[in-house]
Amino acid sequence: MNQPFLMIAKPTQFELVIKKSRFICSLHRATSEDEAQAFIKQVQDSNRKANHNCFAYMVGDNDQVQRESDNGEPSGTAGVPILESLQLAKLHNVVAVVTRYFGGIKLGAGGLIRAYSNVTTEAIHHAGIIQRLQQLKLEVTVSYRQHDAFLYYLKEQQLALDGEQYGVNVVTTVFVNEEDADKEINAMTTRFNGQLTIKKAGTHFHEIPFTTNN
Repeated sequence: MNQPFLMIAKPTQFELVIKKSRFICSLHRATSEDEAQAFIKQVQDSNRKANHNCFAYMVGDNDQVQRESDNGEPSGTAGVPILESLQLAKLHNVVAVVTRYFGGIKLGAGGLIRAYSNVTTEAIHHAGIIQRLQQLKLEVTVSYRQHDAFLYYLKEQQLALDGEQYGVNVVTTVFVNEEDADKEINAMTTRFNGQLTIKKAGTHFHEIPFTTNN
């Protein structure tokens, strides 16, 4: 079975203060390297007086592009810990920029690694995680007589309803996981004695909340 495709649920900014230094992690989605770089520049432009704007990003369905930068911090103390935090959460298409305003107390290499790692991890928790599913859209034509029973069936099977159009019959748009499509169509056909008209109508990406208990 393929690993779930995980992404942050929403753009987020999270701040930790460690020995008077402010570490501010800004998280955003990025589907291309250009998008990631544009976000990094945006954060840098908004924090021109910061001592450092360190970053990491992973882009592509298979994380084909991975970059990180210490932005003036000692080598390996910022960019790599940020990237490893993203990897540990198994995120995709994500960019993290950690802005540091120096508070006058040096943290040492170990302290910096912990700070950049912890603020990124906390930001991820704050953002939340979703799972991206590729789903197939089904347009199901159902009679008014069977409409309530069909809606109950969808609820019972935990299938996502996208909308309905009312005419001579009701055309209900339903999303099913692509790998389960034929099984779901057969189950609907059997349950309603072949009285439904079911048409495949393209695919889309659907996002659902993800927890480690899934």
